[in-house]
Amino acid sequence: MSRRSAPKNPRPDPAPDAGLEVTVINRQRSLRIDLARIRRLVRAALPHCLKKDGPLPSVIPELTEVTASIVSVPEMSRVHVDFLGIEGPTDVITFPYGEILICAEIAAENAARYGSTLDDELALYVIHGLLHLAGFDDLEPARARQMRNRQAKILNIARSSG
Repeated sequence: MSRRSAPKNPRPDPAPDAGLEVTVINRQRSLRIDLARIRRLVRAALPHCLKKDGPLPSVIPELTEVTASIVSVPEMSRVHVDFLGIEGPTDVITFPYGEILICAEIAAENAARYGSTLDDELALYVIHGLLHLAGFDDLEPARARQMRNRQAKILNIARSSG
């Protein structure tokens, strides 16, 4: 092949997330967030979330889209009781059909507690939800520790890439 016909920038191998689109939506109004930054972090994190399946079956191959909605305490509390039978809000709920709900106020509390920013905490929760969809769980202490470590590493990679 002559030098002239060789591609200057060969195409990279397809990413493991080829065909999967993640949409992040802000459906709450009590806290100001940088939605563009959260979306950039999630986009950078996505291939790393899907690199390895967890111990449970992954639903990722069945999905073409994942929607992560940032919601208020009342909305999260309603969903928490309706779908899980547990009163009060929680930080994140992941549904196997590709929906992730994130509570903005709880993210803000945890960001303050752990010395993070609200936007990073929200991106971390999207990563957490994506790992659940990839077959990871946090029901047992050892698995929860593994999942926390994995999501923290992925967030750090995403922050350093953008």
